[in-house]
Amino acid sequence: MILFRKVYEYACTKQLLRTVGRERIPIEESKNFGTAVLYGVIAVFLFAIVSSVIFSLILRFTPTGESSLQFIITGVSFITLFLGGFVSGGKGKQKGWLVGGLTGIVYTTIIFLFQFLGMDSLFSFEEIVYHVCYILTAMMGGILGVNISTTSKRAA
Repeated sequence: MILFRKVYEYACTKQLLRTVGRERIPIEESKNFGTAVLYGVIAVFLFAIVSSVIFSLILRFTPTGESSLQFIITGVSFITLFLGGFVSGGKGKQKGWLVGGLTGIVYTTIIFLFQFLGMDSLFSFEEIVYHVCYILTAMMGGILGVNISTTSKRAA
């Protein structure tokens, strides 16, 4: 019974034991990945909402056309995904490429489901390319977020 409980506790907490000298120290492997990804996706949507409101006000109250803002909106989209990956990487504190990539994948899945279920259309080839680039950008943000968070922790 004791052996079963130890195996169950190991499986539930996903802790690894690292041997340092003769002492065994528990290390958390991926306990907070879900929380980090959730924070990253929330950050992406918050940044997207703020930038959408700004662009809608620009389009409404200025004579600027939507076609003239297309490249700026695309750039802001990439910056938004980068910042979401950065937030998730900073929250996750390890494996930034994985946490950032998961943030990009969750974002892409939500957008795909909204488009498929709400508007009854699939991604075009151009949208697939954009979303693959979004995922890669979120991965880069996650890597930088982990490195910045560990660097600031060491400096403190």
